[in-house]
Amino acid sequence: MSKRETIARYTLIINKVRKNPATFAEIKEHLERESELQGYNFDISKRTFDRDRDDISSLYNIDICYDFSRRVYCIDNEGETEVRDRILEAFDTFNALNISDRLSDIVHFEKRRPQGSEHLYGMMHAIRNNLQIRFFHQKFWDESETFRTIEPYALKEFKNRWYVVGKDLKDNRIKSFGLDRLHTLEITKVRCASSNGFDVNEHYKYCFGIVGPSSGEPKEILLSFDPTQGKYIKSMPLHASQTIIKDDETELQIGLTLHLTFDFIMEILSHSNKVKVLKPESLRTQIKESLLNTLSYY
Repeated sequence: MSKRETIARYTLIINKVRKNPATFAEIKEHLERESELQGYNFDISKRTFDRDRDDISSLYNIDICYDFSRRVYCIDNEGETEVRDRILEAFDTFNALNISDRLSDIVHFEKRRPQGSEHLYGMMHAIRNNLQIRFFHQKFWDESETFRTIEPYALKEFKNRWYVVGKDLKDNRIKSFGLDRLHTLEITKVRCASSNGFDVNEHYKYCFGIVGPSSGEPKEILLSFDPTQGKYIKSMPLHASQTIIKDDETELQIGLTLHLTFDFIMEILSHSNKVKVLKPESLRTQIKESLLNTLSYY
């Protein structure tokens, strides 16, 4: 059996149990049916299927488990939900892009530069092994580069960009650095000091985006969206704290608990005249001042 045939069989098995948990007999029947349609021989024994499950776990980090209560095979939904979902999303993308030699006719990518993903593996290695890292970094608003030494604690994604979050040894403050704006990454052999229980999820719990809290308590925020924009906000919430206060034919009102960071203000402004800040008054004032400054350009 060719490698292409084996990989195709893995794909069929994963897609089958993703859609509906299935018995081995149902999976085997599905593979036999696809064999006829595709002209391959996907038929397998129970022993080969068990070996396939191990290979799928090793290659894709997708675990197919057996549910003894229902006597079916299914994708393991325990553990890190976000990680599993992204792995399955990447799996879908890989298979979609792998079906044709001429993608430019049917797949249209965003025209953007790679966003530092080449540093991901090295960063993860440093974080897992508790090692300091060094690199040159350049801010968008500063022409000069700075050399940084940090103790990396976590990787965080925001709007298709990756950031490393850690303690900058220059001033011992927690900061984030865009992977697309750093170069000459060095993973040192110097062990990090204790992180003092730093929890990246807790640090960003009441933040929108990558800018961390500066001071003070998070604010209770009330936003009003027009009905059409409200549908987008319901389908993709702005933040985990989002709750629906009012939802009718005139508006969608949502409540949020957040620090008023630059990232969040930019998000509100991106919705233009589709959103109105109802509270707090300090945020209303900031948005009005930003809009007035924009008008001054015209």
